[in-house]
Amino acid sequence: MPGMRSNVLAAVGNTPMIRLERVVPQGHARVLVKLESANPTGSMKDRMAIAAIEAAIADRRLAQRGTVVEYTAGTTGISLGLVCAARGLRLEIVFSDAFSEEKRRMMESFGAHVTDVPSGGEGITEALIKEMIATSEQIAARPGHWWCDQLTNHDAIAGYLPLGEEIWEQTDGEVDVFVHSVGTAHSIHGVAKALWGHSKDIRIVAVEPASSAVLSGGATGSHKIEGIGIGFIPPLWEPDLVDEIQTISTEEAWAMARRLAAEEGIFAGASSGANVAVALRVAERLGPNGTVVTLVVDSGLRYVSTDLYATRGSRDAV
Repeated sequence: MPGMRSNVLAAVGNTPMIRLERVVPQGHARVLVKLESANPTGSMKDRMAIAAIEAAIADRRLAQRGTVVEYTAGTTGISLGLVCAARGLRLEIVFSDAFSEEKRRMMESFGAHVTDVPSGGEGITEALIKEMIATSEQIAARPGHWWCDQLTNHDAIAGYLPLGEEIWEQTDGEVDVFVHSVGTAHSIHGVAKALWGHSKDIRIVAVEPASSAVLSGGATGSHKIEGIGIGFIPPLWEPDLVDEIQTISTEEAWAMARRLAAEEGIFAGASSGANVAVALRVAERLGPNGTVVTLVVDSGLRYVSTDLYATRGSRDAV
């Protein structure tokens, strides 16, 4: 049948590209956003989850009915949950109360068993992430368990090469700058490699939290932009694959996420707000004849219980 997909995993990718209208001031370059929230779980991480699991099955690191283990702020865990459910695999997740309750519920709905590492109310910090990593490594030592270990998983990068190709095709090659925030760094590197395969003139701008600007040479710290800024340099970070690094505060990222919902009808999380806020800075510098592309990495539906969207009163405070 026309348009029929063989299964849910075949629905990942080929997401739409949208031109922002109301949040982009006159005189700026056009700003295009790739709606990765249109993937099955509402996140770009569906791409890496398929790539990582399929590669592990292919070389027999992961048994056909084995157990996947991962530490996550939730988004990767949800995407792994999708793939595990579709492939008949079990999933062990290490999570924390520093991240939204919606993410926990989605992972559990896909059948994941969740182990919690408490944040102590300190937010997202280097210490928290490293404790989550250590806990997941211990669980992965059990028989029949495979540790995805997203930060050091080279297969995950390959999942984002098609994303870069889609950007090139959807813009007809008319892209001057790609802007994206850094968590594992896999997505920004995968897109950069794909785009630079067509033109080395495309600039790649990385984004990180201002209060934990380790890529920029600053000190580690706490922030509330879920999914990015792990507090230390990602193990597979390749500085030669970016041209520039910009920082952004939690307040600015949250404010732009709210504007995207209210003014563009795009319901997204804080990291998407960070992407767009920095894309607007670049668009101002580039001028009216340029094109800046960035990502709406996931849906705001997984943040409705957080201060980002919880109450009307929270809109004016972080």
